[in-house]
Amino acid sequence: MSISRQQTIIRVFRKYSHSLGPTELDFLEAVLERHEIDDEDVEQSIELIAKEYNKQDDAVMKVSLETLRRVYDALQSSGEQHVRREDAFVDPEKHLHFIDAFDMPLWRWSNERSTFEKPSHRPTSLGSADSRVLSARDRLNIIKQTILRNEHFTPSTIPTRDREHLLTIRSTKQLLGRPGQRFLLFGMLAHSKEGKLCLEDQDGIVELDFSELDQPSEGLFTEGAFVMVEGDYTENSTFLVIAVGHPPCESRETARSIFGHIDFLGKGATTPIEDSQYTQRIQEDFSDMTFFFFSDVWLDHPDTMRGLRKVFDNCIENNYIPKVAVLCGNFTSRGIAQGNSRDVQKYQEGFDALADLIASYHVLTQNTHIVFVPGPLDLAINSILPRRPLLSSFTARLRAKIPKLHLSSNPCRLKFFGQEIVVFREDMMARMLRNLVGVKPSVRNEDLKRYLVQSILDQSHLTPLTNNIQPVLSEYDHSLRLYPLPTVVVLADKYESYRMTYEGCHVFNPGSFVGNAFNFSAYTPANKESEAW
Repeated sequence: MSISRQQTIIRVFRKYSHSLGPTELDFLEAVLERHEIDDEDVEQSIELIAKEYNKQDDAVMKVSLETLRRVYDALQSSGEQHVRREDAFVDPEKHLHFIDAFDMPLWRWSNERSTFEKPSHRPTSLGSADSRVLSARDRLNIIKQTILRNEHFTPSTIPTRDREHLLTIRSTKQLLGRPGQRFLLFGMLAHSKEGKLCLEDQDGIVELDFSELDQPSEGLFTEGAFVMVEGDYTENSTFLVIAVGHPPCESRETARSIFGHIDFLGKGATTPIEDSQYTQRIQEDFSDMTFFFFSDVWLDHPDTMRGLRKVFDNCIENNYIPKVAVLCGNFTSRGIAQGNSRDVQKYQEGFDALADLIASYHVLTQNTHIVFVPGPLDLAINSILPRRPLLSSFTARLRAKIPKLHLSSNPCRLKFFGQEIVVFREDMMARMLRNLVGVKPSVRNEDLKRYLVQSILDQSHLTPLTNNIQPVLSEYDHSLRLYPLPTVVVLADKYESYRMTYEGCHVFNPGSFVGNAFNFSAYTPANKESEAW
């Protein structure tokens, strides 16, 4: 076999942090020859074997021939037995799940095993000092392992000319005693006790000097964001920044190919092959199915009920019944002052009126799942993210009259076949802009929306901010992760409506359902696109 084919085999397994011995390499070469795989198809074929090997419970860094043989035999058996029945009925109800943030299983990153592990204890709302440290460390390690897997940072096992152009991430401890040299660092933007902007990683902290930086790369850089900075270490122990950027985003397909065996949502893990089969089935059998998303449904606004009635009437007249309708807060136009009984009563009356309105549409109540997600001003048990569902005392009539009611946390997730939809109600645009550090971008409107989406997805987290800016329950920080990248992220915000796709992830803001506009969005799982209405 040619050297180029061997190099391809080694490179593909190296991408998944596995190394091959001579015996395992010979076995894979024999497999390729047995099936008469052409040179241009070698990478794709080995990729399939490497992905399946990585999903095995006994997969180790040094590839085991026994496990490799088992994977190969399983792939052959599945190929022979795979018969699809075109006429088989699939009930979408059995593949539709609503996941509360407090029900998501906790997975922590293990540097020793280079994978996720489930701790023995159950998460608690109280948390601890250790859990606050671990949540930040998990964020750093999860992003860092995607960086090291990126082609610009992964060292090849085969010596090449491109090796000298490889970017190597250094630690802050490697700066000591090396002034005047250039480094590439990765860490979190934070302020020191003296109020100076610094970069912090697991080994230390270094003060940043942005005086030579005219414009950072695209995105919003906030305190608490994990960034990559390039620059020179100076004699006065500061880091003179010449370039700063967000870490590269890893696609859902790549992450799922490596960690597809891990059940991040607690509803059963599916393989990438099953996901692709589900995608085809949705396109064929459920092409007209839609999910509606509303935000800022102010129940104390005089036109809100009229607007909802208009939407529901149009659904009935056109026989266009959504499978899911997600109503996000705020459900009041202004916060309720502590002890103001009149405002609390109006808040209760608003939910009761909404329950009566929805119940008056029999077709909707029988066929549509109604989801309520609290906003920043709504009354819930806690105001720290993730937020608990709306207080039960306000939703008694909703529970009595709507059979398919889901009172969800903020954020929450929907799983539909192989698709994952994250719903988050927070005014993130304003919060991110208020907490920019370093060099602020001179952009607005469309570029600003793109920067927000890019920053949140690159950070693999819904709130890339420090805990003093946006408090988070440390043992439930995993519910705000965006890794693996979801299929859809709904960033419900009082900011104007938008929609875009970044690295294969569709992101949209339905806009506020207030005034005479009555803005909302309809998402179609068949084409993974949304439309503003």
